[in-house]
Amino acid sequence: MTKGQIEAKISEAVTKFEREFMGRGPKQINTIIVEDLIIIRLIGFLSRSEQKLAESKQGIELIKRVRSMLFENAREYLEKLIKEVIDVNIISIHSDVSTKTGEKIIIITVDEDLERRFE
Repeated sequence: MTKGQIEAKISEAVTKFEREFMGRGPKQINTIIVEDLIIIRLIGFLSRSEQKLAESKQGIELIKRVRSMLFENAREYLEKLIKEVIDVNIISIHSDVSTKTGEKIIIITVDEDLERRFE
C-alpha cells in the first residue's frame, strides 16, 4: 500500500474508534505520517450538547475531563485498530481537544520511521 492509502486506513480506524467509544465520529478526519509520528486531526467531533456545554468555563473543563477519561479507558482498543492497519509497536498516544474550534488532535509515536517503508 502507498503512504496515502495507509493514512486513509488509519483515518477509517480512528473514525470507527470514535463512533464506538466516544459516541460519534468526526465530520472530517485527516491523518499524516511523518517519520515515527502519526498525526490525526478530527474536525467537528463535538455533539450538540457538548457544544452547548462549551459555552461556559466549567462546561469546557467537564468536556475535556470526560473526553480524556473515555479516551484513556479505550486506548488499548485504539492501539489494536492502528496495529491492524500498520504492524508497528506504539510507544505513546497523546490527545487533546479544542472546544473552541471543535477539533481533536491525536499524536501517536511508533518505534520506527514509517516513511522509510514508502521509499
